[in-house]
Amino acid sequence: MGLFILRRLGVMILTALCLTFVVFWLTNLAPNLEKLAKTQGNSRMSDEAVVTYLENRGYSQPLPIKYGQWIGLLPGYVITGTDGEVRGRCAAPGMDPTDAPKFCGVLQGEWGFSTRFKEDVSKIISTRLGHTAKLMGFVMLVMVPGALIIGVLAGMNEGSRTDRTLSTFSIITTATPEYVSGVVLIALFGTATFGMQWFKGNANSALDDATFQNFFLPVITIALYGMGYIARMTRASMTEVMTAQYIRTARLKGVAFRTIVMKHALRNALIAPFTVIMLQFPWLLNGVVIVESLFSYKGFGWTLVEAASTNDIELLLGVSVVSVIVVLTTQLISDIGYVFLNPRIRIS
Repeated sequence: MGLFILRRLGVMILTALCLTFVVFWLTNLAPNLEKLAKTQGNSRMSDEAVVTYLENRGYSQPLPIKYGQWIGLLPGYVITGTDGEVRGRCAAPGMDPTDAPKFCGVLQGEWGFSTRFKEDVSKIISTRLGHTAKLMGFVMLVMVPGALIIGVLAGMNEGSRTDRTLSTFSIITTATPEYVSGVVLIALFGTATFGMQWFKGNANSALDDATFQNFFLPVITIALYGMGYIARMTRASMTEVMTAQYIRTARLKGVAFRTIVMKHALRNALIAPFTVIMLQFPWLLNGVVIVESLFSYKGFGWTLVEAASTNDIELLLGVSVVSVIVVLTTQLISDIGYVFLNPRIRIS
């Protein structure tokens, strides 16, 4: 197991470097840099002025060098601009670049400065990530138990009216995008109907104080969409397990049906759904962009939209790093959990 984890960690590091390099290359394309120069400088800058601006701030260096500086593996630049001013990547405002630290990248905890929010990227991400983590926590508490119950009940009663009803419900929730169900829920419960408003259609107040009234609609909007997929996977797995030979043997021996389901069938049926459940975490982290924008909830997804719409390169890169780490970490946990749930893999 230890060798397996070490091997997986090595693959994770290599994958993270490749993915972040691709994102870094895309965000540092010439049109993005030109837009950045005109946003931070002057919208009417000439092409020559744009080139000078980028050269004075290290953006014209070769891409591998810029990436190494951003990661923190290469020392930051110190450039004397055409205007005579000395600028350094690692120099804080008012600091002499020659006195600044030599390395100042992601590995050193320096994530850059947001041009949109005028704050350190690390501070922005930690705050917004906390807000989305709260939303994710409530969604998982609703989505996972509900999906497992629906899937197990449908799998236990294959072909029955209960199975058809629950399967239809699962298909409908999965096929309905969040922006559709969210708008419908806001129209039905988030606005005053017959002089009564059940829930708030705006979740901005939930950032500081999440209540049932202001947090229910965004939670149920996300939970409904993910619940159907997990339920269908659980149902398929449960149906397959219930037809296995050892289940038939247990029935012939007179073992109680509840004992068969809870002690023998459920654990084996959860192997496939466990992987799907773990994959919900990266989806929730970046896939709630629409819901957070719809309900004005300023979380991680909302920050991603703001960074992309304002060409905030440093913030986009910081968001990409967190996303990559979350995806790779959940995959590692999923692999380890799969090994523990499936004895055949553990023995081999």
